[in-house]
Amino acid sequence: FLITCEPHVSLRLKRVFGQFNAGQHGSYSISATPDTARDLQWFLERYPLQVEVHAGDVLSGLAESHREREILVDRLVNHHIPPMDFSLALPPREYQRVAANLVLETGGLLLADELGLGKSITAIATFTDKRTLPVLVVCPVHLQRQWCEYVAKFAPGLRTHIIKKGTPYDITRDRGSHGCVPDVLVITYAKLNGWAETLSKVVKSVVFDEAQDLRISGSQKYQAAKHLADSLQFRLLLTATPIYNYGGEMFNVMEIAMPGALGTRSEFTTEWCSEWHSDKPRVKDPEAFGSYLRDRGLMLRRTKKEVGRELPPITVVTQTVDSDLRALDDVSAPCSELAKIILSQGEAYRGQKMQAAEELSNTLRQATGIAKAPAVAEFVKMLAESEEKIVLFGWHRTCYDIWMDRLKDLHPLLYTGSESPAQKEAAKKEFIEGKAQVLIISLRSGLGLDGLQQVCSTAVFGELDWSPGVLEQCLGRVSRDGQEKPVTAYYLISDEGSDPIVVDVLGIKKEQIDGIREPNAALIERLQSDDGRIRRLAEAYLAKHRQVKTAI
Repeated sequence: FLITCEPHVSLRLKRVFGQFNAGQHGSYSISATPDTARDLQWFLERYPLQVEVHAGDVLSGLAESHREREILVDRLVNHHIPPMDFSLALPPREYQRVAANLVLETGGLLLADELGLGKSITAIATFTDKRTLPVLVVCPVHLQRQWCEYVAKFAPGLRTHIIKKGTPYDITRDRGSHGCVPDVLVITYAKLNGWAETLSKVVKSVVFDEAQDLRISGSQKYQAAKHLADSLQFRLLLTATPIYNYGGEMFNVMEIAMPGALGTRSEFTTEWCSEWHSDKPRVKDPEAFGSYLRDRGLMLRRTKKEVGRELPPITVVTQTVDSDLRALDDVSAPCSELAKIILSQGEAYRGQKMQAAEELSNTLRQATGIAKAPAVAEFVKMLAESEEKIVLFGWHRTCYDIWMDRLKDLHPLLYTGSESPAQKEAAKKEFIEGKAQVLIISLRSGLGLDGLQQVCSTAVFGELDWSPGVLEQCLGRVSRDGQEKPVTAYYLISDEGSDPIVVDVLGIKKEQIDGIREPNAALIERLQSDDGRIRRLAEAYLAKHRQVKTAI
């Protein structure tokens, strides 16, 4: 909408619409979304303006759609009307039916239910509506078979097909397809770009599992996902952790769930974000933004407690462990040089600084992991005396090698980025059914993995990730529906290396994530703003290094 008004009216206009760029004067433009149309219609009651005929029709239509959605969301979510029934082999729970109903009525939803509440069952419930078929499921590579198993279990009448190549081929020739497109096509994010154009003309709906993969725009997979989102009638995003870092990432995710609902990127950052000019804008009021998404029916988030599936609380144990300082000493010289580059003045070094920042983070985190790896292994051995099965999370291959060697009596298995999907599936089965006592999982390789809760209730973090969302996803492998024992999470922390700064930054990001998803929940930590985690890492490292030299 383009609005031209008198100066005194424009002052009121700016107060009502926070999306306006500060540089706009005289004439004001704002995206024509249902939300802005409803507010603009209200504004015109107080300040009547001449409205062009076409603009008036658009305004009325969008405002009415906003009213209808608002009423529907309120009635469904607050149980004023019963959700529709879905014909599945195993009946979905009521809260799963509510979410499926909402998707089919509105066309798009970010389903951010707490880990382990069966978001995939909600998706499969929507498949019973013929308007959604054929449907495309986009997921991490290790979850493809799991999705086919879920469909076979809950909707055995639907035919599934895993897309095996990165370039299009005739999927109607798949065994059992009888010359027709299978009902459910399963593809990885990595293959999506090669298939987006073809599939947008074949499928009628899309499900993005572990949709935090779409939090960063600009990549080929994001552009492919956006093409599908803009082309299809139904879009469902599944993830308990929609962002890993800062609240500004939510714009990218919501552009896939409901394109255009938040206006343009500029309008979103102007209205909702602090440091909006930054490449990592932070939502200035996460609680308010989270409430806005839920009230508009753009995001649905239920906890285990809310739906009556509450598990015993997770016991979190933070344990300081000894480190072999020789591993850190070996990288002291290169890390010191990298830290100096990061802290140097002048724009001329910008490209060099970015490279140095990545190298410092990788080098120091790996050295920290190696330094405490022996102590981590000994801690796991101690736990194994009383715990039948243990999941051990890490990141670096060198740490895995140390753990595999020192824990060999416990028959450890690997579930990391280096194993094929078949090898991962075999490791999962052996851990659940066999004599393996330890399953080593990469911090970012176990997304969506189901079944471990049947035999394991103990998680050990031998290494840390910069993002609290990643750690939460890891815990979701054992703290999920079907877990019958209290879950204990052990975070093994070193006083040296990168761990102290990573722990500090995790608290800041936790505030952003929890505020958006659960505005009424108490935030775990409220720390000072994070103005550059790597810069702080560099400053802390040099300060520590100087203290050591002085002591010597």
